[in-house]
Amino acid sequence: MVAAADSALLFSVGAAEAANWRFDGLAVVCGCRRSYKSRPTLSRLVNHGMKFLDTPPRFLFFTGKGGVGKTSLACATAVRFAQAGRTVLLVSTDPASNVAQVFGQAIGNALTAIAEVPNLTALEIDPEAAAQAYRDRIVGPVRGVLPDDVVRGIEEQLSGACTTEIAAFDEFTGLLTDGELMRAFDHIVFDTAPTGHTIRLLQLPSAWTGFLDNSDTGASCLGPLAGLDKQREQYRAAVAALADAERTRLVLVARAQASTLREVARTHDELAALGLTRQHLVINGVLPGDEAGNDALAAAIVRRESAALAGLPAELAGLPVDRVPLMPFNLVGLPALKALLDPGASGPQDASDVAGAHPALPGLAALVDQIAADGHGLVMLMGKGGVGKTTLAAAVAVDLARRGLPVHLTTSDPAAHLAETLEGGGLAALTVSRIDPHAETERYRAHVLETKGRDLDAQGRALLEEDLRSPCTEEIAVFQAFSRIIREAGKKFVVMDTAPTGHTLLLLDATGAYHREMARHMQKSGIHHYTTPMMQLQDPAQTKVLIVTLAETTPVLEAARLQDDLRRAGIAPWGWIINNSVAAAHTASPLLARRAAREWPQIEAVREQHARRVALLPLQAEEPVGVARLQALAAGQS
Repeated sequence: MVAAADSALLFSVGAAEAANWRFDGLAVVCGCRRSYKSRPTLSRLVNHGMKFLDTPPRFLFFTGKGGVGKTSLACATAVRFAQAGRTVLLVSTDPASNVAQVFGQAIGNALTAIAEVPNLTALEIDPEAAAQAYRDRIVGPVRGVLPDDVVRGIEEQLSGACTTEIAAFDEFTGLLTDGELMRAFDHIVFDTAPTGHTIRLLQLPSAWTGFLDNSDTGASCLGPLAGLDKQREQYRAAVAALADAERTRLVLVARAQASTLREVARTHDELAALGLTRQHLVINGVLPGDEAGNDALAAAIVRRESAALAGLPAELAGLPVDRVPLMPFNLVGLPALKALLDPGASGPQDASDVAGAHPALPGLAALVDQIAADGHGLVMLMGKGGVGKTTLAAAVAVDLARRGLPVHLTTSDPAAHLAETLEGGGLAALTVSRIDPHAETERYRAHVLETKGRDLDAQGRALLEEDLRSPCTEEIAVFQAFSRIIREAGKKFVVMDTAPTGHTLLLLDATGAYHREMARHMQKSGIHHYTTPMMQLQDPAQTKVLIVTLAETTPVLEAARLQDDLRRAGIAPWGWIINNSVAAAHTASPLLARRAAREWPQIEAVREQHARRVALLPLQAEEPVGVARLQALAAGQS
């Protein structure tokens, strides 16, 4: 955790014999002394033609849609730099980080040496831990000074997702500006959250810089505005570092899919608008053409990927482009990471051949049959980015609408594109919407100015407008839109495609904070019969949560963690969907067959350990885009 301006925090690397370094505002305990007088160059590093590895700057950001392989590429890059003799800090800004699973060791919210890789240190920014430390710093000085009920009120005000976001953001900007970290590490490699969350994070330095520059009184989520000069300078320095092409490189990670490449093109434009112009494109997981052979599934995938690459969006045509082939194994562990960027490396040993009978699992139609029997309700699809939530949400909605049931299909994912998945729609019973954070924020600001600002004088209205310019306003606006939509589930089906795991949990945090505030208000007013959005989510008669995963180690582990988080919030997942299974597709491609063999243990783990209800969907030969293909997917046709 990077220390905030007014505190010094201890980072432990966990070595038995530690050498203490004292930084300004930051104490680091590291397992080995390093000399920083001379640095080895990367001239010994063989890049195998990978342009994004050439002459790397200090900061490298790996970003893109969920599930495209950002974590794998970031970890593999960090390993290569470290093995070339450079000191590297690998940072995950994803609220649902998987870096610990990749390296097979605990990391968490502290600088931690990677045991198998000298010169490599890792850090997972933990939003909840950062938020708790932030709250303690704000509330600590008033404990025992102010009445207990006032202190509890302050704690409740700091319990929402906005505080969590700001605390994590404060750490992020510290990593970009801490001079001692710059002297300790040659490179800082960022494994970021999926696109929408990352865009939001990268926008925040500019947003908060502008807010602080134009706000001289009052308070914000950062605390009292008076005395925030150090934060102001830190955020301004972070903006400069991000925009400096000599210090920062953005690596856009994509798959060879038309929809993913269109999204990357949009991301390219948004990042360029923020001043982040030094970008590289890496197309990951490309199935080698010689796998087509006599296998229909592999041949269809090769054709589909070749067409997508041939139609590369014009916005991306001028970028340096690298292609990384699909690996026959899961990218977990040091041998797998080495092999990802080095064709000559052997990679992990193959899993033993899993022969014999496996239990038949139902398809999506079996789950939709049970959902449809209720006549109405909220259906939420949750999971790691890239597991296919948008497609499956659309398939569920299309199948319900095909039965004549009224359905509202919506998404809270900033990077989702339901219209492209439906490709024209065509079902009278189906309506489609998207919670657009920018549009909802503007709507909320206009509403507050029209109501609360109506009778204010000029000075009061100016103060209200200043408060509404805070980036925290977006949290309130998005939550209100979310609450408004799920209320419709009392009369029709509402099918929601949620943002990737971490972003969704932040939204649920806001829902929980609202519930606690509402419950306290109602109790004081003597009102005992009320329903909050959280109560609706906790009621299995009103809400069915479907967790979506892939039959791979990391997605299953993350899905299990998500289920635990939901249960702690009083929300019981209704079922699981294992999507895009090669094992269920029956392929003769040697590479795909090796991947299929590795899937069965994960499928068994879901069925036996995690899910009350489970559906297994095979990898599709054609992308399930458009109503007809979505109906076929729901019906179990490949």
